Amino acid sequence: MELKLLFIGDVPGEALIPGFRTESAGSPWDAFRLLQTQSYDAVLASLPLGDWAPWELIADVHAFDRSIPIVVHGPAGSPREAEEIETTGACACLTGEFDRSRLVAALQGAVAGRTGRVMPPEAEEAWRKFLVGESRAMQEVVETIRLVGPRRSTVLITGETGTGKELVARAIHAASPRAAQPMVAVNCAALPQNLLEAELFGHTKGAFTGAASHRVGRFELAHGSTLFLDEVADMPFDVQAKLLRALQEREVQRIGSSDTIKVDCRVVAATNTDPLAAVREKRFREDLLYRLSVVPIHVPALRERTEDIPVLIEHFVKKICRLEGLPQKEVSRQALQSLGEHDWPGNVRQLEHAVERAVALSGERRRLLPCDFQRRERPAAEPAGTEDLARLDAGLDYEETIARIERTLLSQALSQAGGNKARAAEMLGMKRTTLGSKLKALGHGAAV
Repeated sequence: MELKLLFIGDVPGEALIPGFRTESAGSPWDAFRLLQTQSYDAVLASLPLGDWAPWELIADVHAFDRSIPIVVHGPAGSPREAEEIETTGACACLTGEFDRSRLVAALQGAVAGRTGRVMPPEAEEAWRKFLVGESRAMQEVVETIRLVGPRRSTVLITGETGTGKELVARAIHAASPRAAQPMVAVNCAALPQNLLEAELFGHTKGAFTGAASHRVGRFELAHGSTLFLDEVADMPFDVQAKLLRALQEREVQRIGSSDTIKVDCRVVAATNTDPLAAVREKRFREDLLYRLSVVPIHVPALRERTEDIPVLIEHFVKKICRLEGLPQKEVSRQALQSLGEHDWPGNVRQLEHAVERAVALSGERRRLLPCDFQRRERPAAEPAGTEDLARLDAGLDYEETIARIERTLLSQALSQAGGNKARAAEMLGMKRTTLGSKLKALGHGAAV
């Protein structure tokens, strides 16, 4: 039987997809109009799509039909970006030049698995793949997830930047009865107050300037699933009150509407700051903290689980070689010893980036040597802005000095990354969305 396929964007050779009857939508808005009145067996989206990020498009399509499989084609994407897109709900993300055979195989596999996203019984603890390590500190995290995963309890994950808090959230979701649905994630630090409120709760047409149509909020999208609120302690204070009400009443109101919408979603939040300190500083509501931390989970820093470094390195080498299509490499004993003695202020994320650089610098050589990792960092320079410290006795503007230091760091990272914001964010140990919000807040431009 011929299947019905919706193309979004510019996909080459659209009329020549065997087994599919296709309809085209030049933009996401055109696709949404078709989805309002018609049903499809699959969606194929070709990047880029203007201002639409892949995860936004996936979430908005699933707002019409949560079960519809989505395949993404990103010609200019990297294997890492493809993997990230797949974690946000796409069945497959193909990169590189258009390859009809790969595309057909991906679409057929997506349609065949439309009703089969639930974990098989033999993979009862498949969620364990998100958590690498056997140290006592990690075993405490694993045991907590094993106990709380099947419940609907709200969880607050704390830990330093780069420790893997989002992976813990995905493990909690995968260990729950909601695992058949994609987890919905929001970075609370990446959006200003008005946009964050609309992102969380949705809005009606004309609710504010620029609201050209109604929009479903992330709470509604996560109905029957898990909503992950990353960097929740950075959420604007006014939005916190609305979040508290949504958690207490299990209902939301779209901006511009007086109607309440019941939602059934589990909330998992994360922060890299001390939430109690944020409460003392009047930046975070105490009642919201207690509502979020029904079950607290602290993700240990890498210095607290150094015995996991060898297994983490092995995991990252396998992952990177698989993503890059390289023969499997191994790490020499001398390199392992050197890495075990290294200080990792950037935690697991920094370790992964070091392994990725070592794989790239090793060329065709199968074994990774200490020299491959020693080239990962340049000699430490004097910290930006330290010249101001010598003038402390004369007085200085603290906020202005901190902003100048931050602008300098961002400018140096962008310069070394050749203007690539994703790479600059990796160098700084932060997410690309966080980098974007900081650039905007600091007035990115000629001064940066």
